[in-house]
Amino acid sequence: MASGSYLDEARNAALAFGDSLLGLARPRLRIGVTGLSRSGKTVFTTALIQNLIEGAKLPVLKASAEGRIARVRLVPQPDPEIPRFPYEAHRAALSGPDRRWPESTRRISELRIEIDYERAEGWFKGPATLTLDIVDYPGEWLLDLALIGQDYASWSTQAVADARKAHRLAIAAPWLDDLGQRDPAGPADELAAEAASDVFKAYLAALRADPEAVAVTPPGRFLMPGDLEGSPALTFAPLDLPPGTQPQAGTLAGLMAERFEAYKRVVVGPFFREHFARLDRQIVLVDALAALDAGPAALADLETALGQALSAFAVGRNSLLSSLFAPRIEKVLFAATKADHLHHTSHDRLAGVMSHLVARAAAQAQGAGAKVEAMAFAAIRATREVRIREGREELPAIAGVPEAGEVVDGEVFDGKTEAAIFPGDLPERPEAIFDSSAPRWHVRAPRFRPPLVKPDAGGRLVPPPQIRLDRALEFLIGDRLA
Repeated sequence: MASGSYLDEARNAALAFGDSLLGLARPRLRIGVTGLSRSGKTVFTTALIQNLIEGAKLPVLKASAEGRIARVRLVPQPDPEIPRFPYEAHRAALSGPDRRWPESTRRISELRIEIDYERAEGWFKGPATLTLDIVDYPGEWLLDLALIGQDYASWSTQAVADARKAHRLAIAAPWLDDLGQRDPAGPADELAAEAASDVFKAYLAALRADPEAVAVTPPGRFLMPGDLEGSPALTFAPLDLPPGTQPQAGTLAGLMAERFEAYKRVVVGPFFREHFARLDRQIVLVDALAALDAGPAALADLETALGQALSAFAVGRNSLLSSLFAPRIEKVLFAATKADHLHHTSHDRLAGVMSHLVARAAAQAQGAGAKVEAMAFAAIRATREVRIREGREELPAIAGVPEAGEVVDGEVFDGKTEAAIFPGDLPERPEAIFDSSAPRWHVRAPRFRPPLVKPDAGGRLVPPPQIRLDRALEFLIGDRLA
């Protein structure tokens, strides 16, 4: 993706060249961690760090399985202008009798760890150190990158068309009613722009609030304004433009278009230049189970959003020159989270759903030389597997402690009592999930509390159980620990 100007490209090249020079002295890898709302970004990043630092058994991560990782340690934050990922606070939240899931990601943060390991291959066998920078950022910011290649008219037309889809119509009704009262050719009225923007933001917030919703409509920073709250760059909204209309200066549409471009310049561009363009690897976490519950239309929205996200990546195999001046993301992992909400007999089917959702976008990335993989996992496993009896039939089930207030078969849980649940099965054929004429696929699983992890024989608190976290690590960093 082009950053929009030769100056931006030169700046990107300078940053990349500086990173590469530092990497010559000590190998370094920058991994981006993102995902859409409620996908478990913070939990994944915390679990990744904890499992590495505390030396958990990670049999699929070859360097760990072969005993070649000597030590993993936290080191000082590398970028003083980026908040540090609060690993210690999140780890504390997940442990102990009052265990709870940490707060969701609402801003960019970063953490650096160093991995001392033994090289097993090549001319340089022996001790080595890999510096790993983990950059955690909201998935809504990732979706914003697709705006760089759009103008206001095309974005506006798409946003209005999406709101009129049947599965969004009820939530979008207040905004669509307001939209009908806005004249794109009317005067460039500041108060009208603010009012239209407020109603549109309420629509986006309502989309995100639905537990089964897939929040895939940018601008993402509208719901996470930070220091830009009230800024004109965050005060615009789509208008119902007649086909072929181009906003004219002095009109309401013209004012909205100016602010749309300001949003790209002030918000999206700096994120791309300063953070995103410097990543080497990327993992995108997806709550595919929520989308499955929402139905085929929501899944289609998710498929489109993931395709747009992947198109935002500058992907491909790095040459010496590209690694020095314009590094590409060489590996992208799309991971369906919450695999622990299913019995293991459905894990491959969940991975198949994930693969199907990103198939078209992944083919383009792989054509550029990038490696793209889809999988299902749980960075922290909150359940265990059991079997329950319904009538004469014995069903594969999961058991865990539902969050206080969760309802299962009419029973309201107190946050202390364990429940055994048959979550249901996923389809054998992933394409069946898009069939609107077929029965809806539901996963009957509440929100579970984090597992209670007891200290080991030596009194040391061990990392919580996981499902395929080690496989994710092998894909993301395994080749750099060979």
